[in-house]
Amino acid sequence: MTELNNISVRKMAKLNGDMELSNNEELLEAQAQVWNQTFSFIHTMSLKCAIDLGIPDIIHRHGTPMSLSQLVDTLPINKVKAHCIRRLMRLLVQCKVFDKLEILDKPGDEEVHYWLTPAGRLLLRDDPISIAPYLQVISNPVMMKTWHHMSEWLVNGHEGSAFEVAHGISIWEYFDGDEPRLANLFNESMACDTRLVMSVVLKDYKQVFEGVGLLVDVGGGIGTATKEIHDVFPGMECVVLDLPQVVAGLKGTHNLTFVGGDMFDDIPRGDAILFKWVLHDWNDESCARILKKCREAVTEGGKVIIFDVVLKDDGQGDNNKIIEEAQLLFDMAMMAYVNGKERSEREWAKLFTDAGFTTYKISPVLGVRSVIEVYP
Repeated sequence: MTELNNISVRKMAKLNGDMELSNNEELLEAQAQVWNQTFSFIHTMSLKCAIDLGIPDIIHRHGTPMSLSQLVDTLPINKVKAHCIRRLMRLLVQCKVFDKLEILDKPGDEEVHYWLTPAGRLLLRDDPISIAPYLQVISNPVMMKTWHHMSEWLVNGHEGSAFEVAHGISIWEYFDGDEPRLANLFNESMACDTRLVMSVVLKDYKQVFEGVGLLVDVGGGIGTATKEIHDVFPGMECVVLDLPQVVAGLKGTHNLTFVGGDMFDDIPRGDAILFKWVLHDWNDESCARILKKCREAVTEGGKVIIFDVVLKDDGQGDNNKIIEEAQLLFDMAMMAYVNGKERSEREWAKLFTDAGFTTYKISPVLGVRSVIEVYP
């Protein structure tokens, strides 16, 4: 107890002392820390630049680690600026998007070569699980403008989102408007993410769907997830519920049906009701309404399946700092774009109880997200 008290005293003394840092080394490290945060947007924009130039795809098509000179010769750039590619790649190597290799193609050749890391492979344009479309959405000036209005949104009591303060309409209204390119990129990014998530779930955790005779995928878009599930469970009957304009013209099969509707009004009955990255778009009041509809719709012995983030409760850390940081960044993104939120286990549990469910199970098997099974 004495040792703990001494630590607390030292911390309080530091906090209550004057604002001078203890030494020059600490001062300069603090400056570098703030600079890193100040310029962190450069990571995003450098990745966007690499994708726009097609660098991940060019290296992948080359088939072996690619030298800087080979890369520069292939890129559609003004060759006067060839030296800038080395600087761009230097940063992206530091970000672990590319590996830098020393390969001797011929005697005396010390030119660096580049290859894709696992993160870099997720930026290939034509890969069915690519993250490139999502990065292009988030780095778009329309989305970036949102962050310039965050403080205004926090001050003025606007009931919508910071995106609405920036643009005058919600993000969903913007996507439905006259600029379809951003909406198409967003839909493509969601489809890619669904394929990535389902490939993991159906390989490592497919028991979550075992015994389900009728699955209802709420907010399931064009049915990307249900089609993947049906390939593994061909006897399962599937219903995809989404807004009428989303499912208009989509043709089902004898065991896949598309239903146009609103999850706030009615959810079709099913043995399992699936939400993949949907509920974090909504505040607690809206989620409670949706989950109460689920409680009415789920059959006896059925369940609700949720793929979403589960934050650590306050005071609990996470050993994987990459996962933890991604979760906190997504929470800020949901707050800014849609006035939604990521939730801790305590917050999820309250929603489930308030909606009339009795038990739940959380399985942290999806990296940033978890599989949550909720039972009446």
